[in-house]
Formats: sequence, C-alpha cells, structure tokens
Amino acid sequence: MREPTYTGPAKGLHWITALLVFGLLGIGLWMTGLPISLLKLQVYAWHKWIGLVVLVLTAARLLWRWRHPPPPLPDAVTRWERALAPAGHWALLLLLLAMPLSGWLMSSAAGISVVWFGVLPLPDMVPRDTGLFESLRTLHYVLSRLLILVLAVHVIAVLHHDVVRRDGILRRMWPTGGK
Repeated sequence: MREPTYTGPAKGLHWITALLVFGLLGIGLWMTGLPISLLKLQVYAWHKWIGLVVLVLTAARLLWRWRHPPPPLPDAVTRWERALAPAGHWALLLLLLAMPLSGWLMSSAAGISVVWFGVLPLPDMVPRDTGLFESLRTLHYVLSRLLILVLAVHVIAVLHHDVVRRDGILRRMWPTGGK
C-alpha cells in the first residue's frame, strides 16, 4: 500500500521556498562582507525582494495547510518523533515569517524604503531610528543563525529517515513521491 503524500501545491510551495531560503542564506552570508559599491546595493535589494517572496509563499503555505492538513506520519515514526516533528515544522514556518519581517523592519528603521522588485513601494513599518535599526539588525542576525540551525536539524532528520530508516518521510514531500 502506498503511503499518503502531501498535496501537489504543498510540495510546490515547500520546494520553491526551500530553494529561495537556501539561496537567501548564501547571499546573506556573502553580501555583508562586500565593500560599499553598486553591486552591494543591488545584492541587498535582491535579498530583500526575494525575502519578501518567501514571506508571501510562507503565508500561502500556512493558508494551504489550514485547509489541507499534512498526511499522517508513517507507523514506523516513534512517539518522540511524532511530538517533535510538528514543533520543528512550526519553528521553521515562524522563522520564515520572522526573518523577512525583521528585515523589512530593519530597512524601515534605517530609513531605507523597500520597493519590491523596484516597482511596488512598500510602507515603512517603523520610523527611522538608529537605535531600533541596531536592535533589529541583531535580531535579524540571531534569527538567521536560528534558521540555519533549525534547517540543519530538519535536513538531517529527513536524511536519517530516508537513508537509515527508509520509512518514506522524504517521499511524502518529494515532487514525484509515492509514484
């Protein structure tokens, strides 16, 4: 019997978000070391724009999940894994909301308006405030490291289930899973 899998839209939103987040983390780690230049300004703009795409995709994922709950976990998943898996997923989703929001707030506090893809001006969320900017920059940094940690645990857990346990966890979310 075939194990139930996530819906097509859930899989699509997951994998598009995953690719964007890994790209954003790589760009984010690289861009902070760039010297002040036109390139640095362009990279920061793209980082913000793509971060906001992740915010929208995450909101869409939450709406989709509200109407389409995830499939039940396979019987081979232990009790403690059943308790921790939802906590890990919710931590990821909350971080995927908090990261772009903290970045948007940080830009606003720096007095730098965000114009999404150079077309759609977004409102400043807070007035310009240097002290608030520094606090938000620290928050964004801490959230990024927390996201890296939670993502690492997520990927390791999925690989453990797929490679060691072979219990079908990855196939539930794989684009062609269950076929």
